[in-house]
Formats: sequence, structure tokens, C-alpha cells
Amino acid sequence: MEVGIVARKGSERAASLAATLRDVVADAGERVWLDEETAAALDAGDDARPVDAFGDCDIVVAVGGDGTFLFVARNAGDTPIVGVNLGEVGFLNAVSPADAATALRAEIRAFRDGGLDVREAPRLAASAGDWTSTPAANEVVVQGERRGPGGGIDYEVRVDGSRYAGGHADGVLVATPTGSTAYNLSERGPLVHPEVDGLVVNEMVADEGMPPLVVDTDATVTVSVTGDAGATVVSDGRDTAELDGPVEVTVERTAPPIRIAGPPSDFFEALGKLS
Repeated sequence: MEVGIVARKGSERAASLAATLRDVVADAGERVWLDEETAAALDAGDDARPVDAFGDCDIVVAVGGDGTFLFVARNAGDTPIVGVNLGEVGFLNAVSPADAATALRAEIRAFRDGGLDVREAPRLAASAGDWTSTPAANEVVVQGERRGPGGGIDYEVRVDGSRYAGGHADGVLVATPTGSTAYNLSERGPLVHPEVDGLVVNEMVADEGMPPLVVDTDATVTVSVTGDAGATVVSDGRDTAELDGPVEVTVERTAPPIRIAGPPSDFFEALGKLS
């Protein structure tokens, strides 16, 4: 069994806990992989692997906050991820530092017994013509080159072919339940419980917009941008593509989903940390 461990970059606390978890894996007689940053922090170069190789692990432990978890998810394909929360909001990272060693031992035993309990969370991808975006765990945003007066896009939104909204706005955001607590929330979108199979369609500062809409997780959302200036498409606030206009951008669920191992987080407890 290969167990990957990724600690939040630049955090001594995360590195220290990663060292403890490395010993848990070794004591269980299994092989440990560390991403290159974590290996450097622990002076363990022999265990170092590129993080994009962690898709070949059987399980990966992310030590940090939701950002660390999503970093692992972007690179580890469909490998199950156990999230250890160092005190942030923690919608994805359910395990406390005090419980991390016990939880990891339990996951190793479950894997050996063929009973690993894994939950899935959807990812999104945008496409236009021959172009497809990097998969997003939180949201895909279709917007103008800049926001505010004089910026934005002229657009039309369709859901499964039916017109929902249109006009002028800073942009249109499509979020997963995971992403409903992120950028979507700052744009006055609804919170969506992780057990709800839905996607949020949220116009961003629309001149005459509709309320945010929750649609089926398998819905196809199209954003047609009519202006010659084109559109900027952003996945999870990180990966950006500039598309010439006019352009129709399709946003829909993509494979593989994020696979989450370990105990579930308490959604409502995590919400309390947002205030």
C-alpha cells in the first residue's frame, strides 16, 4: 500500500504532524510518499515524489486547510483523500490534529480489509470548441477581462438548453456544493449542503439579474458571450483562459470526482467558523 502525505507549505506545525503520520505509515508496514515540499521540510528526500504522481497512491493525507486539500485534489486524480484540519474552516478537512494518527491507522486497516468508506464530490469543467478547462472543485467563472464600470460581459445563460437569464454583468459563476461556501458565497449565492446533488448558477453584479439558481448536478450550463472582447474563464480562481468572442462556454460536471476518505466533516460546525 502506498500512502501519500502532503503538508501545507511553509507551516512548521503541518510538517511536524506530517512527520508523525509518516511514522504511522511506516509502523503499519506500508510505503509512504511525500510531496517534494513536504519531503524537503522533513529532510526526507528519498521519500519525495512529484505531487502529480500521487494519483498512483492508494490514499493521500492532506495536512492543512481546505486549500491544501484542494491542492491535493487537483493533482491526485481520483485517489481518496483524508483531510487533517489545522484549525481553519474545514469543510473538507474533517480530522483534528489530535485524532490524525488514529484516523490514519483506521483508514489503513479499512483499505486492507477492502472496506474503505469514500464519499464523492463533483468537479466542473468548462469547454468552448476544442478548448477544455482544468477541472474545478469549487467553481468556474465566465467573466470579462475586468470587472466594474466599463467591464463585464454581455451574456445569455441557458440550462439544458432553456434560457434562464441574460443581459450585462461582471460575470457568471457556476459552483459545486463544495464551492458554494467559497467565491459563490462572497457573490451572495446560496449555501448548499454537501449531500445535495446540485450546482449553483450565480450572476455576478448583473444589471438586471435573476436570483441565484440551484440546478441538477448533471445539468449543462451554457454562457453565451456576445461581445467581440470575448471572455475570461477562471477555474477555482487559479487557472485562467482568455477566449475570443463571441463565444459559447459550456460548464458541466466532469470526471473524476473528488474522493474523500475518513470521517465526514460537520458542515454546520464549519459554517460557524465563517462568521
